[in-house]
Amino acid sequence: MVARIFYLAKLFIVFLLFFFLQKVLFIYSNGTASAGELFQVLRHGLGLDMSTTGYLLILPFIVIWASIWVRLNPRTILRPYFILIAILLSVICVADTSLYTFWKFKLDATIFNYMDAPKQALASVSAGYILLRLLWMSLFAFLLSWSCIKTTPKLFNPLSVSLRMVPRNLAYILTGGLIFLSIRGGVGKSTMNVGNAYFSENTFLNHSAINPAFNLMYSWNKSEDFAGKYNYLDEKERAAAYASLYPASTEDCTRQLLNTPRPNLLIIILEGFGGEYVKELGGAKDVAPNLSRLIREGVFFDQVYANSFRTDRGLVSALSGHVSYPTTSIMKIPAQSRLLPGIARTLREAGYETDFLYGGDINFTNMRSYFTTTGYQHLTSDTDFSLQERTSSSWGAHDEYTFNRLLEMIKARPAGRLWHTGFLTLSSHEPFEVPYKRLEDPRLNSFAYTDHCLGTFIDRLKQLPAWKNLLIVCLPDHGSSDKLNVTSPGFYRIPMLWLGGAVKSPAVVHTLMNQSDMPATLLGQLGLPHHDFKYSRNIFSEAYTYPFVYSTFSDGFLFKDSTGVTVFDNAARRAVCNEPAPDADRERKGKAILQTSYDELGGR
Repeated sequence: MVARIFYLAKLFIVFLLFFFLQKVLFIYSNGTASAGELFQVLRHGLGLDMSTTGYLLILPFIVIWASIWVRLNPRTILRPYFILIAILLSVICVADTSLYTFWKFKLDATIFNYMDAPKQALASVSAGYILLRLLWMSLFAFLLSWSCIKTTPKLFNPLSVSLRMVPRNLAYILTGGLIFLSIRGGVGKSTMNVGNAYFSENTFLNHSAINPAFNLMYSWNKSEDFAGKYNYLDEKERAAAYASLYPASTEDCTRQLLNTPRPNLLIIILEGFGGEYVKELGGAKDVAPNLSRLIREGVFFDQVYANSFRTDRGLVSALSGHVSYPTTSIMKIPAQSRLLPGIARTLREAGYETDFLYGGDINFTNMRSYFTTTGYQHLTSDTDFSLQERTSSSWGAHDEYTFNRLLEMIKARPAGRLWHTGFLTLSSHEPFEVPYKRLEDPRLNSFAYTDHCLGTFIDRLKQLPAWKNLLIVCLPDHGSSDKLNVTSPGFYRIPMLWLGGAVKSPAVVHTLMNQSDMPATLLGQLGLPHHDFKYSRNIFSEAYTYPFVYSTFSDGFLFKDSTGVTVFDNAARRAVCNEPAPDADRERKGKAILQTSYDELGGR
């Protein structure tokens, strides 16, 4: 009996050592840590590692228990199981380590949003990068499966039937109880959860401590019960905190930026073009000289914050004025996205013709469905470009080709017909390989390339008759940074610029606002209704008396107003950033928006 329990203990240690190895790989692939910090990561992540290991021991426990009664060869029985588990764990751990470089959050159920388009999901990396990761996966899978198989005995004979069977079974039941407690996380009221691994103000160290297999399982298990998530406040408190945040009506307009009530409208969404690349927002001075030049010619909004950290969520915020969700993408839920309002739909009802241009795969993350159901009549995507153009980058046609196509489309439009075009760039995205060389850093150079393409396009557009009655809105889909984490407030600060002959005069607007406030603000300038954009506020309305921004990252949110900023991590169930000091009111309001949006998504 002792041999059986000792075997399970050795198997337990094998899995723990695998998870320790994964943490070391994760840390030194994505950052640095001192020996002391590494020890803290291993210590604080041990609970999640033990819980995950407990789940993995359930089948071996059952097989070994059966061997008490009948003659079994555990190694033969469990070999397929160990091979399968080793492959799955290796894929999860290597994927987590690799994706963190780009996403800056742990592998969770978000990954399933992108599994239907593997080509686009892998477009940010080279073939060599993929081959190296496959080698890692193969090596880890072999080491883990070999260790588990070699640890497992070839034969266990049944125990003789005697009075000693009762204590032996009780001992084994006790062992099962210990496995259950490792899964649960102890005997306390709370069960094991991701927040148990949080121990530091350094988000990277907290993420390093989290077991990726546990995190994936945990987020997957919670990803569908939207109405049941984040019930921080009772209904009365939630309603009171939420009541004053989004005014019922912001249809009035106290400031007019345009010299015409019905301009043609071009919305250019600049991939990942956060404030880090814009001099006027405190970013790099030499990345975007064209944007800096154009800022002096138009209306520049310098206190805008993106709602999210991914393109599919940022598009919904920018074009539908909707808040973003930390654990899901509404664009990936057609039953929900089709109910969203859209700038294009409102403009169509006002007599505009609408279309959207994107040089990549329009089916990625369900963009086609979203654009179609929110009012875009015609879509132009990678298949509309030549083979040479649409294969010029990993994501599709480079920005120079799409800007050129856009200019030709505008030239071909007859005078006197109202139109709206949406356009999403793509070159300023991993792997940051562009046909342009001005800066040494590939990342910065890719943003400089997009800035070059934008400046050239605007200069050429000014020569056309269409310029006189045109409003161009430039803003990013989200921020991006190789310096800031998604829990950093600066990550979300983005530029917004209104240009064109329809702009009355250059100006700078210092009002704090969200990316999702653009639709209501824009439609307010056009005198068009926007009451159905309930999360979007016209910042030039008399009702806009409480400026604040709300942004989300993977399982967390940011809330900023004139008093400061609070960043709250739902996994840790606490604020991970408070500037200049903690504020219960900011945290409560952020929780109220989070809870309200999920209640709505869940149909409550």
